[in-house]
Amino acid sequence: MREIDEYYPAHGRVILHVDMNAFYCSVHEAEDPDQYRGKPTAVAGSVELRKGIIVTCSYAARRIGISTGMSVHQALKKCPHLIVISPDFNLYRRYSNAFMKIAYEYTPCMEATSIDECYLDITGSKQFGTPQEIASIIQKRVYEELHLPCSIGIAPNKLLAKMASDMKKPNGLTILRIRDVPKVLWDKPCGELFGIGGRTADKLRKLNIHTIGQLAKTDENLLMQNFGVLGSWMKRAANGIDHSPVLEEQEQSKSIGHTTTLPMDICLKEDIHRVLLNLSDQVARRLRRKQLVAGAVQITIRTPDMKTITRTHTLDSSTDITEDIYEEACSLYREHWSWDKPVRLLGVTLQHLISKEDSAIQLDLFDYEKQPKKESLTKAMDLMRNKYGENAILTAGMLGNDPSTLIRNHKIRGTSLQMDFREKGE
Repeated sequence: MREIDEYYPAHGRVILHVDMNAFYCSVHEAEDPDQYRGKPTAVAGSVELRKGIIVTCSYAARRIGISTGMSVHQALKKCPHLIVISPDFNLYRRYSNAFMKIAYEYTPCMEATSIDECYLDITGSKQFGTPQEIASIIQKRVYEELHLPCSIGIAPNKLLAKMASDMKKPNGLTILRIRDVPKVLWDKPCGELFGIGGRTADKLRKLNIHTIGQLAKTDENLLMQNFGVLGSWMKRAANGIDHSPVLEEQEQSKSIGHTTTLPMDICLKEDIHRVLLNLSDQVARRLRRKQLVAGAVQITIRTPDMKTITRTHTLDSSTDITEDIYEEACSLYREHWSWDKPVRLLGVTLQHLISKEDSAIQLDLFDYEKQPKKESLTKAMDLMRNKYGENAILTAGMLGNDPSTLIRNHKIRGTSLQMDFREKGE
């Protein structure tokens, strides 16, 4: 045990970042290796040529120039034998839960940050071996049990663990210590430091700060003058310093939302209302499943020239009722957009979320009698849809053939993270 102790700091942490490689494509390959193994594949939001966009692609596809964000049309011109796959989010969630369940066996201190990656604090897990041995065991088990490749970074903090996991893909295992930072990271562009986006990198270049090493040596006051508190964080990060903890319990969701890209630009009132109703219906369903209420509604509008606007209104009282959310979304649309202007994408997002149990919903004089009836009807409808499916009970206004009607299909609608493996009894 003494030999293993030497691999763990007396004061400090050991963090792993587990990152699944080309996750969606890898899942399809695991499900049907005869059809997909070793072949150029891509998952696209739509396989229709004009509208489809590549969400992710296999490493075989990447080697011949296919990349995320490319249109299906462009990708097929570059690689006519590319296999384009429609997404199956139910399948992805199942594999996500499975790989996280494996990781969770080595520490209860796990933070899932997306459907295909998580942080593990293994500082107290020395009974399973050295950090490298634990990472190797997890990587091997994920591959042998699920047939999925993953890369793992080992570091004294979350920032360096994330940076390390990106260094060798697929199936990489990388150790990155603070003392390694000058040699490994300082010659890279600032934009490659996790947490620095394109605009921030551009602003740094205007200050003649091009590399992570230059950023690490820049006067902190200069950075704070130009970036505020972000400047202080950037200097620490460039020196490999990060004190953020691995959060075992995710903090309350800050928002719940859905957006849908339309197959053609729309501006007719009935079309707009149908899309907003379907979006409101599904965000409200998700809200009620989490036993939350929302204090604000936000709509997102994207124009045919790809300009995006968002507008938000704080509600007089918190709600989880579809009708209330829909009416507010329509009101925001009428107030901030005109019916003669076409839209390409619409979204509804609920904000200021709090537990329903903790909320004190203020009912006005004319609404207090109707509210219990609304809630009773909503509860009955939810029970029916939980049992018989999302399409069991629909209003006439929800029916149509645009993509907003498809978000009730959990197989194709998105990647909301589920943590079923952490339930008692598992």
